Amino acid sequence: MSNVRDFGAVGDGKTDDTQAIRHAMFDGDGWIEFPRGEYLISETLEIPLERTGYIALEGSGGTAKIIMSAAGPAIRLVGTHLRGAAHPPDIQPRVWKSQRMPTVRHLEITATHPEADGIDLVGTMQAIIEGVLIHRVRHGIRVRERNRNIIIDSSHIYHNTGIGIYLDGVNLHQINIVGCHVSYNRLGGIRIERSEIRNLQITGNDIEYNNHLRHEGLSPEPTAEIFIDTRAPGATVDEVTIASNTIQATPSPGGANIRILDNGGKDRPPGLFAITGNIIGSQEVNLHFVGCYGPVVSGNSVYSATKLSVLAERCEQLNFTGNNFRRHADDRFAGMKLDHCRNSILSGCHFRDETPGGQNFPLLEMDACERISIVGCQFLDGTPVAIEANDCQGIQLVGCTIARSTGEPNEQLAVRFRGTSKNNELAACHVDGKVEMP
Repeated sequence: MSNVRDFGAVGDGKTDDTQAIRHAMFDGDGWIEFPRGEYLISETLEIPLERTGYIALEGSGGTAKIIMSAAGPAIRLVGTHLRGAAHPPDIQPRVWKSQRMPTVRHLEITATHPEADGIDLVGTMQAIIEGVLIHRVRHGIRVRERNRNIIIDSSHIYHNTGIGIYLDGVNLHQINIVGCHVSYNRLGGIRIERSEIRNLQITGNDIEYNNHLRHEGLSPEPTAEIFIDTRAPGATVDEVTIASNTIQATPSPGGANIRILDNGGKDRPPGLFAITGNIIGSQEVNLHFVGCYGPVVSGNSVYSATKLSVLAERCEQLNFTGNNFRRHADDRFAGMKLDHCRNSILSGCHFRDETPGGQNFPLLEMDACERISIVGCQFLDGTPVAIEANDCQGIQLVGCTIARSTGEPNEQLAVRFRGTSKNNELAACHVDGKVEMP
Protein backbone atom coordinates (compact mmCIF):
# COMPACT_ATOMS: atom_id res chain seq x y z
CA MET A 1 0.00 0.00 0.00
CA SER A 2 1.31 3.44 -0.97
CA ASN A 3 0.41 6.10 1.57
CA VAL A 4 0.04 9.50 -0.16
CA ARG A 5 1.70 11.19 2.83
CA ASP A 6 4.84 9.19 2.15
CA PHE A 7 4.91 10.86 -1.28
CA GLY A 8 4.61 14.39 0.12
CA ALA A 9 0.85 14.96 0.57
CA VAL A 10 -0.02 17.08 3.61
CA GLY A 11 -3.80 16.67 3.89
CA ASP A 12 -4.44 19.91 5.78
CA GLY A 13 -7.05 21.29 3.33
CA LYS A 14 -4.79 24.26 2.48
CA THR A 15 -1.69 22.83 0.83
CA ASP A 16 -2.04 21.85 -2.83
CA ASP A 17 -1.51 18.07 -2.77
CA THR A 18 -2.06 17.48 -6.50
CA GLN A 19 1.52 16.64 -7.43
CA ALA A 20 2.15 14.53 -4.33
CA ILE A 21 -0.91 12.38 -5.05
CA ARG A 22 0.14 12.01 -8.70
CA HIS A 23 3.57 10.93 -7.47
CA ALA A 24 1.90 8.17 -5.44
CA MET A 25 -0.32 7.12 -8.34
CA PHE A 26 2.48 6.82 -10.89
CA ASP A 27 5.33 5.65 -8.65
CA GLY A 28 3.53 3.74 -5.91
CA ASP A 29 2.45 0.11 -5.86
CA GLY A 30 -1.08 0.72 -7.21
CA TRP A 31 -2.90 0.59 -3.86
CA ILE A 32 -3.07 4.27 -3.00
CA GLU A 33 -4.05 5.01 0.59
CA PHE A 34 -5.43 8.34 1.80
CA PRO A 35 -5.14 8.56 5.59
CA ARG A 36 -7.47 10.82 7.54
CA GLY A 37 -7.22 14.40 6.26
CA GLU A 38 -8.41 16.92 3.67
CA TYR A 39 -6.48 16.77 0.40
CA LEU A 40 -6.75 19.91 -1.72
CA ILE A 41 -6.19 19.45 -5.46
CA SER A 42 -6.08 22.07 -8.20
CA GLU A 43 -6.19 19.77 -11.25
CA THR A 44 -7.90 16.53 -12.19
CA LEU A 45 -6.24 13.38 -10.87
CA GLU A 46 -6.29 11.67 -14.26
CA ILE A 47 -5.27 8.04 -14.15
CA PRO A 48 -4.28 6.55 -17.54
CA LEU A 49 -4.69 2.88 -16.67
CA GLU A 50 -2.45 1.69 -19.51
CA ARG A 51 0.41 3.51 -17.80
CA THR A 52 -0.40 3.00 -14.11
CA GLY A 53 -1.71 -0.57 -14.36
CA TYR A 54 -3.98 -1.94 -11.63
CA ILE A 55 -4.98 0.85 -9.29
CA ALA A 56 -7.20 1.42 -6.27
CA LEU A 57 -7.67 4.74 -4.51
CA GLU A 58 -8.84 4.12 -0.99
CA GLY A 59 -9.54 6.27 2.04
CA SER A 60 -8.89 5.00 5.54
CA GLY A 61 -12.34 4.13 6.84
CA GLY A 62 -13.99 7.00 4.99
CA THR A 63 -12.08 9.68 6.91
CA ALA A 64 -10.24 11.21 3.92
CA LYS A 65 -11.64 14.06 1.87
CA ILE A 66 -10.54 15.27 -1.58
CA ILE A 67 -11.36 18.93 -2.30
CA MET A 68 -11.36 19.93 -5.99
CA SER A 69 -10.62 23.65 -6.51
CA ALA A 70 -10.77 23.75 -10.33
CA ALA A 71 -13.16 22.85 -13.16
CA GLY A 72 -13.37 19.22 -14.25
CA PRO A 73 -13.57 15.94 -12.34
CA ALA A 74 -11.59 15.37 -9.18
CA ILE A 75 -10.75 11.83 -10.37
CA ARG A 76 -10.79 10.55 -13.95
CA LEU A 77 -10.13 6.90 -14.73
CA VAL A 78 -9.14 6.43 -18.40
CA GLY A 79 -8.82 2.94 -19.85
CA THR A 80 -8.31 1.57 -23.33
CA HIS A 81 -11.27 -0.83 -23.58
CA LEU A 82 -12.71 1.20 -26.44
CA ARG A 83 -13.75 -1.60 -28.78
CA GLY A 84 -15.53 -4.92 -28.50
CA ALA A 85 -18.00 -6.07 -25.89
CA ALA A 86 -17.63 -7.57 -22.43
CA HIS A 87 -17.41 -11.24 -23.38
CA PRO A 88 -13.90 -12.67 -22.97
CA PRO A 89 -12.80 -12.91 -26.64
CA ASP A 90 -13.35 -9.15 -27.06
CA ILE A 91 -11.17 -8.09 -24.12
CA GLN A 92 -7.70 -7.13 -25.31
CA PRO A 93 -4.84 -8.78 -23.37
CA ARG A 94 -3.43 -5.42 -22.28
CA VAL A 95 -6.79 -4.48 -20.73
CA TRP A 96 -7.19 -7.77 -18.87
CA LYS A 97 -3.56 -7.88 -17.82
CA SER A 98 -3.27 -4.46 -16.17
CA GLN A 99 -6.47 -2.41 -16.34
CA ARG A 100 -9.30 -4.51 -15.03
CA MET A 101 -11.24 -3.41 -11.95
CA PRO A 102 -9.93 0.12 -11.23
CA THR A 103 -11.37 1.04 -7.84
CA VAL A 104 -12.29 4.15 -5.86
CA ARG A 105 -13.34 3.32 -2.33
CA HIS A 106 -14.13 5.01 1.00
CA LEU A 107 -13.32 8.58 -0.05
CA GLU A 108 -15.23 11.81 0.32
CA ILE A 109 -15.10 14.13 -2.70
CA THR A 110 -16.26 17.73 -2.67
CA ALA A 111 -15.36 20.97 -4.46
CA THR A 112 -15.00 24.72 -4.23
CA HIS A 113 -15.35 25.34 -7.98
CA PRO A 114 -18.86 25.45 -9.54
CA GLU A 115 -17.79 23.36 -12.58
CA ALA A 116 -16.01 20.63 -10.66
CA ASP A 117 -17.28 17.05 -10.91
CA GLY A 118 -16.67 14.02 -8.73
CA ILE A 119 -15.56 10.92 -10.68
CA ASP A 120 -15.29 10.51 -14.48
CA LEU A 121 -15.05 7.08 -16.15
CA VAL A 122 -13.83 6.67 -19.74
CA GLY A 123 -12.88 3.38 -21.44
CA THR A 124 -12.85 1.36 -18.22
CA MET A 125 -13.32 -2.37 -17.70
CA GLN A 126 -14.99 -3.54 -14.46
CA ALA A 127 -14.63 -0.23 -12.60
CA ILE A 128 -15.82 -0.26 -8.99
CA ILE A 129 -17.01 2.80 -7.07
CA GLU A 130 -17.76 1.76 -3.49
CA GLY A 131 -18.53 3.54 -0.25
CA VAL A 132 -17.85 7.05 -1.51
CA LEU A 133 -19.49 10.34 -0.54
CA ILE A 134 -19.66 12.88 -3.37
CA HIS A 135 -21.32 16.17 -2.52
CA ARG A 136 -21.33 19.87 -3.43
CA VAL A 137 -19.85 19.25 -6.88
CA ARG A 138 -21.59 19.55 -10.25
CA HIS A 139 -22.05 15.97 -11.54
CA GLY A 140 -21.35 13.25 -8.97
CA ILE A 141 -20.31 10.30 -11.17
CA ARG A 142 -20.11 10.77 -14.93
CA VAL A 143 -19.64 7.87 -17.38
CA ARG A 144 -18.64 8.72 -20.96
CA GLU A 145 -17.59 7.13 -24.25
CA ARG A 146 -17.16 3.35 -23.86
CA ASN A 147 -17.12 1.31 -20.64
CA ARG A 148 -17.99 -2.20 -19.52
CA ASN A 149 -19.13 -3.88 -16.28
CA ILE A 150 -19.38 -0.96 -13.85
CA ILE A 151 -20.46 -1.35 -10.22
CA ILE A 152 -21.54 1.66 -8.13
CA ASP A 153 -22.21 0.40 -4.63
CA SER A 154 -23.04 1.68 -1.13
CA SER A 155 -22.34 5.31 -1.93
CA HIS A 156 -23.84 8.71 -1.13
CA ILE A 157 -24.27 11.03 -4.12
CA TYR A 158 -25.67 14.02 -2.32
CA HIS A 159 -26.62 17.67 -2.91
CA ASN A 160 -24.86 18.37 -6.19
CA THR A 161 -25.77 21.15 -8.63
CA GLY A 162 -25.86 18.84 -11.67
CA ILE A 163 -26.74 15.16 -11.95
CA GLY A 164 -26.04 12.50 -9.34
CA ILE A 165 -25.06 9.62 -11.66
CA TYR A 166 -24.80 10.76 -15.28
CA LEU A 167 -24.51 8.29 -18.16
CA ASP A 168 -23.58 10.81 -20.81
CA GLY A 169 -23.10 9.69 -24.42
CA VAL A 170 -21.80 6.32 -23.26
CA ASN A 171 -21.64 2.92 -24.92
CA LEU A 172 -22.04 0.65 -21.92
CA HIS A 173 -23.03 -2.93 -21.24
CA GLN A 174 -23.52 -4.16 -17.67
CA ILE A 175 -23.83 -1.56 -14.93
CA ASN A 176 -25.16 -2.15 -11.41
CA ILE A 177 -26.19 0.75 -9.18
CA VAL A 178 -26.87 -0.88 -5.82
CA GLY A 179 -27.55 0.23 -2.28
CA CYS A 180 -26.83 3.93 -2.83
CA HIS A 181 -28.33 7.14 -1.52
CA VAL A 182 -28.77 9.52 -4.47
CA SER A 183 -30.47 12.71 -3.36
CA TYR A 184 -30.78 16.50 -3.66
CA ASN A 185 -29.06 16.62 -7.06
CA ARG A 186 -30.53 19.54 -8.97
CA LEU A 187 -30.72 18.04 -12.49
CA GLY A 188 -31.73 14.50 -11.60
CA GLY A 189 -30.71 11.48 -9.59
CA ILE A 190 -29.76 8.98 -12.31
CA ARG A 191 -29.88 10.44 -15.82
CA ILE A 192 -29.13 8.82 -19.19
CA GLU A 193 -28.78 10.78 -22.44
CA ARG A 194 -27.37 10.11 -25.94
CA SER A 195 -26.28 6.61 -24.89
CA GLU A 196 -26.33 2.99 -26.01
CA ILE A 197 -26.79 0.86 -22.90
CA ARG A 198 -27.65 -2.79 -22.19
CA ASN A 199 -28.07 -4.50 -18.80
CA LEU A 200 -28.70 -1.71 -16.30
CA GLN A 201 -29.75 -2.69 -12.77
CA ILE A 202 -30.92 0.02 -10.33
CA THR A 203 -31.65 -1.90 -7.14
CA GLY A 204 -32.10 -1.21 -3.46
CA ASN A 205 -31.39 2.52 -3.57
CA ASP A 206 -32.90 5.59 -1.96
CA ILE A 207 -33.34 8.08 -4.83
CA GLU A 208 -35.10 11.23 -3.70
CA TYR A 209 -35.53 15.03 -3.84
CA ASN A 210 -33.46 15.42 -7.00
CA ASN A 211 -34.61 18.84 -8.18
CA HIS A 212 -33.85 22.54 -7.68
CA LEU A 213 -35.69 23.05 -4.40
CA ARG A 214 -32.67 22.63 -2.12
CA HIS A 215 -30.39 24.79 -4.28
CA GLU A 216 -30.77 28.45 -3.46
CA GLY A 217 -30.61 30.83 -6.39
CA LEU A 218 -30.86 28.11 -9.07
CA SER A 219 -33.92 28.05 -11.32
CA PRO A 220 -36.13 25.00 -11.78
CA GLU A 221 -35.61 22.68 -14.73
CA PRO A 222 -37.84 19.70 -15.62
CA THR A 223 -36.12 16.55 -14.43
CA ALA A 224 -36.70 13.21 -12.70
CA GLU A 225 -35.29 10.95 -10.02
CA ILE A 226 -34.58 8.44 -12.82
CA PHE A 227 -34.49 10.03 -16.30
CA ILE A 228 -33.84 7.90 -19.40
CA ASP A 229 -33.82 9.76 -22.71
CA THR A 230 -33.16 7.78 -25.91
CA ARG A 231 -34.44 10.28 -28.47
CA ALA A 232 -31.00 11.20 -29.86
CA PRO A 233 -29.91 9.48 -33.11
CA GLY A 234 -28.45 6.04 -32.39
CA ALA A 235 -29.39 6.06 -28.70
CA THR A 236 -30.98 2.94 -27.19
CA VAL A 237 -31.38 1.79 -23.60
CA ASP A 238 -32.57 -1.80 -23.14
CA GLU A 239 -32.60 -4.55 -20.51
CA VAL A 240 -33.25 -2.32 -17.52
CA THR A 241 -34.36 -3.39 -14.04
CA ILE A 242 -35.54 -0.81 -11.51
CA ALA A 243 -36.39 -2.79 -8.38
CA SER A 244 -36.78 -2.39 -4.61
CA ASN A 245 -35.97 1.31 -4.52
CA THR A 246 -37.54 4.23 -2.71
CA ILE A 247 -38.03 6.86 -5.42
CA GLN A 248 -39.65 9.97 -4.05
CA ALA A 249 -39.48 13.75 -4.21
CA THR A 250 -40.91 17.12 -3.47
CA PRO A 251 -43.04 18.25 -6.44
CA SER A 252 -41.19 20.44 -8.93
CA PRO A 253 -42.29 22.05 -12.24
CA GLY A 254 -42.24 19.42 -14.97
CA GLY A 255 -40.93 16.81 -12.54
CA ALA A 256 -41.38 13.03 -12.53
CA ASN A 257 -40.18 10.19 -10.37
CA ILE A 258 -39.35 7.98 -13.36
CA ARG A 259 -39.33 9.45 -16.88
CA ILE A 260 -38.49 7.34 -19.96
CA LEU A 261 -38.51 9.12 -23.33
CA ASP A 262 -38.15 7.22 -26.61
CA ASN A 263 -39.00 7.93 -30.23
CA GLY A 264 -41.02 4.76 -30.71
CA GLY A 265 -41.44 3.16 -34.11
CA LYS A 266 -40.80 -0.23 -35.68
CA ASP A 267 -37.11 0.41 -36.31
CA ARG A 268 -36.30 0.54 -32.58
CA PRO A 269 -35.63 -2.50 -30.39
CA PRO A 270 -37.99 -3.20 -27.49
CA GLY A 271 -37.08 -1.42 -24.28
CA LEU A 272 -37.24 -4.48 -21.98
CA PHE A 273 -37.87 -2.44 -18.84
CA ALA A 274 -38.99 -4.00 -15.55
CA ILE A 275 -40.06 -1.58 -12.81
CA THR A 276 -40.88 -3.76 -9.81
CA GLY A 277 -41.41 -3.53 -6.08
CA ASN A 278 -40.61 0.17 -5.64
CA ILE A 279 -42.07 2.93 -3.48
CA ILE A 280 -42.69 5.80 -5.93
CA GLY A 281 -44.24 9.12 -5.00
CA SER A 282 -44.67 12.85 -4.51
CA GLN A 283 -43.94 14.43 -7.88
CA GLU A 284 -46.07 16.12 -10.54
CA VAL A 285 -46.13 12.80 -12.42
CA ASN A 286 -44.97 9.59 -10.79
CA LEU A 287 -44.34 7.55 -13.96
CA HIS A 288 -43.96 9.21 -17.36
CA PHE A 289 -43.46 7.14 -20.53
CA VAL A 290 -43.19 8.52 -24.06
CA GLY A 291 -42.77 6.32 -27.14
CA CYS A 292 -41.93 3.24 -25.05
CA TYR A 293 -42.35 -0.36 -26.16
CA GLY A 294 -42.91 -3.14 -23.64
CA PRO A 295 -42.23 -1.79 -20.12
CA VAL A 296 -43.54 -3.97 -17.28
CA VAL A 297 -44.62 -2.11 -14.14
CA SER A 298 -45.53 -4.51 -11.33
CA GLY A 299 -45.97 -4.62 -7.58
CA ASN A 300 -45.23 -0.96 -6.90
CA SER A 301 -46.75 1.37 -4.36
CA VAL A 302 -47.31 4.63 -6.25
CA TYR A 303 -48.58 7.57 -4.28
CA SER A 304 -49.48 11.25 -4.18
CA ALA A 305 -48.92 12.86 -7.54
CA THR A 306 -49.77 16.53 -7.90
CA LYS A 307 -51.00 15.80 -11.45
CA LEU A 308 -50.98 12.12 -12.49
CA SER A 309 -49.77 8.77 -11.18
CA VAL A 310 -49.04 7.61 -14.73
CA LEU A 311 -48.82 9.48 -18.02
CA ALA A 312 -48.11 7.24 -21.03
CA GLU A 313 -47.94 8.79 -24.50
CA ARG A 314 -47.61 6.87 -27.80
CA CYS A 315 -46.62 3.64 -26.04
CA GLU A 316 -47.19 0.00 -26.92
CA GLN A 317 -47.23 -3.27 -24.97
CA LEU A 318 -47.45 -1.59 -21.59
CA ASN A 319 -48.12 -4.04 -18.77
CA PHE A 320 -49.24 -2.61 -15.42
CA THR A 321 -49.87 -5.44 -12.95
CA GLY A 322 -50.51 -5.49 -9.21
CA ASN A 323 -49.79 -1.83 -8.47
CA ASN A 324 -51.43 0.30 -5.81
CA PHE A 325 -52.11 3.92 -6.84
CA ARG A 326 -53.09 6.12 -3.91
CA ARG A 327 -52.66 9.49 -2.24
CA HIS A 328 -51.52 10.41 1.26
CA ALA A 329 -52.19 14.18 1.41
CA ASP A 330 -55.29 16.28 0.74
CA ASP A 331 -53.71 18.17 -2.18
CA ARG A 332 -52.44 15.07 -4.01
CA PHE A 333 -54.05 12.83 -6.60
CA ALA A 334 -54.11 9.35 -8.13
CA GLY A 335 -54.88 8.77 -11.77
CA MET A 336 -53.62 7.29 -15.04
CA LYS A 337 -53.77 8.78 -18.53
CA LEU A 338 -53.05 6.73 -21.66
CA ASP A 339 -52.67 8.90 -24.76
CA HIS A 340 -52.43 7.20 -28.18
CA CYS A 341 -51.36 3.89 -26.60
CA ARG A 342 -52.13 0.43 -27.92
CA ASN A 343 -51.90 -3.31 -27.25
CA SER A 344 -51.53 -2.94 -23.49
CA ILE A 345 -52.75 -4.52 -20.24
CA LEU A 346 -53.81 -3.08 -16.89
CA SER A 347 -54.51 -5.85 -14.39
CA GLY A 348 -54.94 -6.28 -10.65
CA CYS A 349 -54.39 -2.59 -9.87
CA HIS A 350 -56.14 -0.39 -7.35
CA PHE A 351 -57.13 3.26 -7.86
CA ARG A 352 -59.00 5.40 -5.38
CA ASP A 353 -59.91 9.07 -5.36
CA GLU A 354 -59.52 9.98 -1.68
CA THR A 355 -59.44 13.77 -2.10
CA PRO A 356 -62.08 15.77 -0.22
CA GLY A 357 -64.78 16.64 -2.75
CA GLY A 358 -63.15 14.60 -5.50
CA GLN A 359 -60.15 15.29 -7.69
CA ASN A 360 -62.34 16.22 -10.68
CA PHE A 361 -60.55 14.15 -13.32
CA PRO A 362 -60.88 10.43 -14.13
CA LEU A 363 -59.03 7.70 -12.30
CA LEU A 364 -58.34 6.24 -15.76
CA GLU A 365 -58.47 8.34 -18.91
CA MET A 366 -57.76 6.96 -22.38
CA ASP A 367 -57.44 9.12 -25.49
CA ALA A 368 -57.23 7.59 -28.99
CA CYS A 369 -56.17 4.20 -27.61
CA GLU A 370 -56.53 0.75 -29.19
CA ARG A 371 -56.75 -2.75 -27.71
CA ILE A 372 -56.35 -1.97 -24.01
CA SER A 373 -57.32 -4.81 -21.65
CA ILE A 374 -58.35 -3.71 -18.15
CA VAL A 375 -58.82 -6.79 -16.00
CA GLY A 376 -59.55 -7.32 -12.30
CA CYS A 377 -58.93 -3.71 -11.20
CA GLN A 378 -60.67 -1.55 -8.62
CA PHE A 379 -61.67 2.05 -9.31
CA LEU A 380 -63.20 3.61 -6.22
CA ASP A 381 -64.85 7.00 -5.66
CA GLY A 382 -64.02 8.44 -9.06
CA THR A 383 -65.45 11.97 -9.46
CA PRO A 384 -67.01 13.07 -11.78
CA VAL A 385 -66.28 9.85 -13.68
CA ALA A 386 -64.08 6.87 -12.80
CA ILE A 387 -63.12 5.75 -16.33
CA GLU A 388 -63.31 7.86 -19.47
CA ALA A 389 -62.36 6.80 -23.00
CA ASN A 390 -62.23 9.27 -25.88
CA ASP A 391 -62.00 8.05 -29.50
CA CYS A 392 -60.97 4.56 -28.40
CA GLN A 393 -61.49 1.11 -29.88
CA GLY A 394 -60.95 -2.43 -28.70
CA ILE A 395 -61.14 -1.50 -24.99
CA GLN A 396 -62.01 -4.40 -22.68
CA LEU A 397 -63.20 -3.84 -19.11
CA VAL A 398 -63.47 -7.29 -17.52
CA GLY A 399 -63.99 -8.31 -13.90
CA CYS A 400 -63.45 -4.82 -12.49
CA THR A 401 -65.05 -3.04 -9.55
CA ILE A 402 -66.10 0.53 -10.31
CA ALA A 403 -67.87 1.80 -7.22
CA ARG A 404 -68.11 4.04 -4.19
CA SER A 405 -66.21 2.81 -1.16
CA THR A 406 -68.86 4.19 1.21
CA GLY A 407 -71.59 1.93 -0.10
CA GLU A 408 -73.80 4.95 -0.82
CA PRO A 409 -75.52 5.19 -4.22
CA ASN A 410 -73.48 6.88 -6.93
CA GLU A 411 -75.54 9.31 -8.96
CA GLN A 412 -72.58 10.20 -11.17
CA LEU A 413 -71.02 8.45 -14.13
CA ALA A 414 -68.90 5.36 -13.58
CA VAL A 415 -67.77 4.77 -17.17
CA ARG A 416 -68.01 7.05 -20.19
CA PHE A 417 -67.02 6.42 -23.82
CA ARG A 418 -67.04 9.49 -26.04
CA GLY A 419 -66.23 10.41 -29.63
CA THR A 420 -65.42 7.73 -32.17
CA SER A 421 -65.94 4.51 -30.24
CA LYS A 422 -66.12 0.94 -31.54
CA ASN A 423 -65.47 -2.68 -30.54
CA ASN A 424 -65.43 -1.82 -26.84
CA GLU A 425 -66.65 -4.24 -24.18
CA LEU A 426 -67.65 -4.16 -20.51
CA ALA A 427 -68.18 -7.61 -18.98
CA ALA A 428 -68.52 -9.23 -15.54
CA CYS A 429 -67.87 -5.94 -13.73
CA HIS A 430 -69.42 -4.58 -10.57
CA VAL A 431 -70.48 -1.07 -11.57
CA ASP A 432 -72.01 1.43 -9.19
CA GLY A 433 -73.15 4.37 -11.30
CA LYS A 434 -74.12 5.18 -14.84
CA VAL A 435 -72.42 3.91 -17.98
CA GLU A 436 -72.33 5.83 -21.25
CA MET A 437 -71.21 3.45 -23.95
CA PRO A 438 -72.25 3.81 -27.60
